[in-house]
Amino acid sequence: MLNLRGRSFLKEADCSTAELRFLLDLSRDLKRAKYTGTEQPRLTGKQVALVFAKTSTRTRSAFEVAVHDQGGHVTYLDPGGSQLGHKESVADTARVLGRMYDAIEFRGDRQDQVEELARYAGVPVYNGLTAEWHPTQMLADFLTMHEASRKPYDRLAYAYVGDCRFNMGRSLLVMGALMGADVRLAGPPDLHPPADVVELAEDIARATGARVTVTADPAEAVAGVDFVHTDVWVSMGESKEVWADRVKLLAPYQVNRTLLAAGGNPDVRFMHCLPAFHNAQTVVGAEIIAATGMDNGLEVTDEVFESPASIVFDQAENRLHTIKAVLVATLGS
Repeated sequence: MLNLRGRSFLKEADCSTAELRFLLDLSRDLKRAKYTGTEQPRLTGKQVALVFAKTSTRTRSAFEVAVHDQGGHVTYLDPGGSQLGHKESVADTARVLGRMYDAIEFRGDRQDQVEELARYAGVPVYNGLTAEWHPTQMLADFLTMHEASRKPYDRLAYAYVGDCRFNMGRSLLVMGALMGADVRLAGPPDLHPPADVVELAEDIARATGARVTVTADPAEAVAGVDFVHTDVWVSMGESKEVWADRVKLLAPYQVNRTLLAAGGNPDVRFMHCLPAFHNAQTVVGAEIIAATGMDNGLEVTDEVFESPASIVFDQAENRLHTIKAVLVATLGS
């Protein structure tokens, strides 16, 4: 049993392997309790501020339901609902919210902002996503891979293909290293994670026995893996001017039937943190597809997304159970 009371959850590398395993075990227990109707509230009377500088579906919903399930209350501050970073410094906002709330969730562009919130708030702060790291998503991803494969965390083998520079590529690399997994990233060399992130993962892997691979070859990355992950090719807020060049650069990394077959594992599963541009049924997806001529989806084809190999909605549900575990472990009575 580990005591995480009062701790913030800002990035994976802040945690030990034992702490991450504890959170995953707690997630499993809380999920079972919810399904069996035996859940016990541990956040009664707790107030949690949800500060969103970026819009969200899964992260917001998971935090709200998790807090309510556990007997607490939330206040949602939307992208225009606070003065953070605009008319009030992050440090001042942190000191205000820390006097009114028992914990703060933050979703925004910059890791330094969530780190500063944690430094000044005096209460636990949770990273709901920054451009650099996505730790709550990692707990959901690892719980999902464990459930789908029944393999121990240190026996998982998975690949991430596409744009590896940002939160999903970085977090899957470092989390895999911490958990002792076989993790491979594949993308164009210009879109690999920063060297310091790769070095961090390699250092961790030497201690945990993990295998870490960063390559430009998608076939190498997916060979024999149990899971193939990807994420959007055009991130929130990026200019339309990048679409054509980005899609041309990343087209060889599209997750399609051919790429999944190249791995040689007929039981391989597909994962995506969502939202996904797998068809033209969204405004942005339709615009990108029309502008680039990609008529079979972008980062993943509709055929793969809607196939039995896809476990993206199991993955999305597990955001709830794993975020609940973080809340209970750090804030629960």
